[in-house]
Amino acid sequence: MKISGLFPLFAVCLLPLAVAAQAVSHDVAANGKGISLSAMDRSVKPGDDFYLYSNGAWVKKTEIPADRTSISGFSQLAERTSKQIAELVSGAGTAGAAPGTDVRRIADLYASSMDVATLEARGLKPLEPELARIASISDKQALAEALGRTLRTDVDALNAGQFHTANLFGLWVAPGFHDPHHYAPYFFQGGLTLPSRDYYLDASAHMVEVRQQFTTHAAAMFRLAGLDHPEDRAARVVALETEIAKVQISLADSENIRKADNLWTLADFAGKAPGIDWGVFFQAASLGQQKEFYVWQPAAVTAEAGLVDSTPMEAWRDYLRMHAIETMAPALGKSFRDEAFHFFGTILSGVPQQRPRERLSVDLVNGTLGEAVGKMYAERYFSPAAKAKAQALVGNLLAVYRTRLEAISWMAPSTKAEALAKLKTLRVSVGYADHFRSYDGLEIKADDLAGNEERARLFEYHYNLGRIGKTTDPDEWCMTPQTVNAVEMPLNNALNFPAAILQPPFFDADGPAASNYGGIGTVIGHEISHTFDSEGSDFDAEGRVRDWWTAADREHFNASTSALAAQIDTYEVLPGLHVSGRQTLGEDIADLAGVNAAFDAYHAAMRGKTAPVLDGLTGDQQFFIAFGQNWQGKSREASLRRQILTDGHAPGPVRAETVRNLDAWYGDFGVEPGQSLYLAPEKRVRIF
Repeated sequence: MKISGLFPLFAVCLLPLAVAAQAVSHDVAANGKGISLSAMDRSVKPGDDFYLYSNGAWVKKTEIPADRTSISGFSQLAERTSKQIAELVSGAGTAGAAPGTDVRRIADLYASSMDVATLEARGLKPLEPELARIASISDKQALAEALGRTLRTDVDALNAGQFHTANLFGLWVAPGFHDPHHYAPYFFQGGLTLPSRDYYLDASAHMVEVRQQFTTHAAAMFRLAGLDHPEDRAARVVALETEIAKVQISLADSENIRKADNLWTLADFAGKAPGIDWGVFFQAASLGQQKEFYVWQPAAVTAEAGLVDSTPMEAWRDYLRMHAIETMAPALGKSFRDEAFHFFGTILSGVPQQRPRERLSVDLVNGTLGEAVGKMYAERYFSPAAKAKAQALVGNLLAVYRTRLEAISWMAPSTKAEALAKLKTLRVSVGYADHFRSYDGLEIKADDLAGNEERARLFEYHYNLGRIGKTTDPDEWCMTPQTVNAVEMPLNNALNFPAAILQPPFFDADGPAASNYGGIGTVIGHEISHTFDSEGSDFDAEGRVRDWWTAADREHFNASTSALAAQIDTYEVLPGLHVSGRQTLGEDIADLAGVNAAFDAYHAAMRGKTAPVLDGLTGDQQFFIAFGQNWQGKSREASLRRQILTDGHAPGPVRAETVRNLDAWYGDFGVEPGQSLYLAPEKRVRIF
């Protein structure tokens, strides 16, 4: 699954990582278990709109809260989890923990975020040292040093395919493409404040307005920072970022592993990407001794380096000032926070109201000290009994996948053997990791939010640099147990199912098999399928990038997946705005394979028994409705537009209608030719 949204690629998550955490009504059957009958709209024919049939009443009665970009079926669970996290974080402040412990760090970070009076009193003081450093940049060598000093491991290809970084370049540390047993550095394009290159280049009226608002926002931030000629500075920054956008690679191309597999030595940077003093850059980034990097988008890195050489120095100084101000804005006075919210919250996402300070502070702690919070969460909220039942369900899904792979007629024996080997060695972790990170060495002060945030960023950066060249941990997790999501990691050949998602409405240890397999079962099936999808198929059983397919098998697979992409392309989510089937392909394959496998696993689990009928709905119907209700949600228009341009996941209503490719669905709901979702048997996409 993938939610940052960040998640397709090195962790392939179920959802885009920005899930709305807001309580919603999810009334279930009379006995408190199973699908939500009150969410359905039975006046809609399943064959015309299965999403509204499953969720139409919920859609009609549900409003998006004023401080959210969206609201979803995941929200009930995310809100419940957030309240649990808030209790843990606020409780840390009364625990009397000793200095230097993670519990004390949690308490002090929360206190520093809640101390608004201190933030206001300090004004611009936290920002002034960085602005002074930037003002002193007088030549290209000093510029290279400044750019290297701002490098961070903030590209997160493990979560939701987050390839975006506001720094000129980004770094990610993960198992190596060709040596998955050791960690390696990956180097990425970057440099944009707006969510993607499309925001700078799209000529539509909406995007033109966004760019005008961005220029206005940049000028406002320069003005608040006390800098003269704010409009001129803003114009320079927007012009520079537009040039950067022109040379960047699209999200769809960035998700192509073969294009990302480029190993450069330190010396290669000077020859292949002239324009930056790379020796100075990497020395400033504490990477001066690193011999090799995987360069993800080499053409973009080359072009961005050229811009460093060709763009006037004053533009780069203003660029660095702007990014420093944006980074520090949450830790400055109210005027900075309000302006940042106005642009990033209201203009970009359509949210009219800021979230309460308490909630923002809890989110900061959870994002900064996630493993420390996760350890507390796992101890308190996830029972061994729930873990055992979830593991049993996973086992059933794995058995079904083995059966389905063995039965594939179009796959050559050699390819099939490799696929089965991947399945056999797949590591599936449920609930939480066997061990948690320590934050020893990270200094957190109860009265220094800006300093805490910068020290935490540096701590995380050096933690990741310290892993380069070391043996990989095969049991590592890339999500905390309190995350309402799931993930597949091709470089580890592993799956993570955090504790937080293993709760109602997706999973109930005492609930009906139909809703459990239609809910969490399709989620688990989704993740397993990533092992063999358009991205996972590039990795072997050890997580190494290797082509283990025959040419004929690859051709058949590509033809089937192209048909699925073409089907997804037909969905128009707003007038003139279509989903890109190529961009969302990995997730769409996973949805299709996941619901197929979960349906088989459900029938295997029933062992020939007939499921209880619920309000006239058979077990099979309950299974499919549970799947449809996984994707229950509403988004603001600005947020939806952003998702279409920047996310590897199709919107929920599109994902719910994956069922139109399953023969069983037609019989279970009496779907006939002439209905909107009807596909002739030969048009139904079949992959695994």
